[in-house]
Amino acid sequence: MPIQRKARKLLRSFGYDVVRFVPESHPVARRRRLFEFYSIDTVVDVGANVGQYAQGLRRDVGYTKRIVSFEPLSSAFGSLSANAKSDPNWEVFNFALGNANVAQEINISGNSQSSSLLEMLPSHEAVAPESKYVGREVVQVRTLDSVFGDLYTPGSVVYLKIDAQGFEREVLAGARESLAHIVAVQLEMSLVQFYAGEVLFDEMCAVMRDRGFGLVALEDGYSDPVSAELLQVDGIFHRHAPAIDLNHAG
Repeated sequence: MPIQRKARKLLRSFGYDVVRFVPESHPVARRRRLFEFYSIDTVVDVGANVGQYAQGLRRDVGYTKRIVSFEPLSSAFGSLSANAKSDPNWEVFNFALGNANVAQEINISGNSQSSSLLEMLPSHEAVAPESKYVGREVVQVRTLDSVFGDLYTPGSVVYLKIDAQGFEREVLAGARESLAHIVAVQLEMSLVQFYAGEVLFDEMCAVMRDRGFGLVALEDGYSDPVSAELLQVDGIFHRHAPAIDLNHAG
């Protein structure tokens, strides 16, 4: 047995592995390449929580340009603000994004990250008991269209990330005009319904196709800790150029 295979077998016995960091097979390397290939210079981070996604872009993807984060929960926003304070290219806003400009109650999860404007289903609590709702808070909800003009600089190449715990369809519904100025969208999508009214993977892909975006990458998300069945994924969609009509080209 080659020494590399022996070393890898030993590492796996301790719960670790070594993989090649290449775009063809590694999700972080792939996202780094996509950011470079698309020349992304603005990231709109919807559902920022305490800033984990933005910090990962800085640390792992090597992205140094503008990030605009939105987080409605007051407790999470306090930590988000502290994390962004020393980063001049990172702006943070304390409201949710959705399909209307309203005040609405949000359900607060015990783990914060699973907090949602939607009701949680027993399927979620079954695989993540710590996610059970522990309270509620009234937050402001705005559409992306209503704030995008203040955020967008003509010529910017915008990447929209939405992790809204089942509320992704509503965020997109409030971004109909903004999407025309966005080149790529990263969505958390569920294979199993965790929230009442949540749109699942197949339908969300269809929604994105209807808006002119094609799926270009998938990243593993949350899995059942007992069965290891995959429950959520992140899909990256890109606004492809229209197909050329060869009968009328030239």
